[in-house]
Amino acid sequence: HVQLVESGGGSVQAGGSLRLSCAASGYTYSSYCMGWFRQAPGKVREGVATIDSDGSTTYVDSVKGRFTISKDNAKNTLYLQMNSLKPEDTATYYCAAVSSRWALARACRYRRDADFGYWGQGTQVTVS
Repeated sequence: HVQLVESGGGSVQAGGSLRLSCAASGYTYSSYCMGWFRQAPGKVREGVATIDSDGSTTYVDSVKGRFTISKDNAKNTLYLQMNSLKPEDTATYYCAAVSSRWALARACRYRRDADFGYWGQGTQVTVS
């Protein structure tokens, strides 16, 4: 059974930084593709960034140059470093992992939430 536990959310001022963490356990195929999503009030859930087994990453245009997704395989932890935060970054952020090997390529390429089967509980990020 796959479990994803997120931490690191909080309130920061515009221009500040925050680092989100996602501790993963009990997964197999999901280790090959993980991502971060976010959902703001009144908006659909948006794919923020993905990282595959080779370390290749994708980002939504709005965060390129500001956010960095990474992972520590030894600690089995996924990270999202968020710099130069803007008020529009305010959202609940979710860690996600794929649940099927057949979804690996498309999940890490297109950041569609339907391609991810495992989700964390979410952590709130508020930028004022």
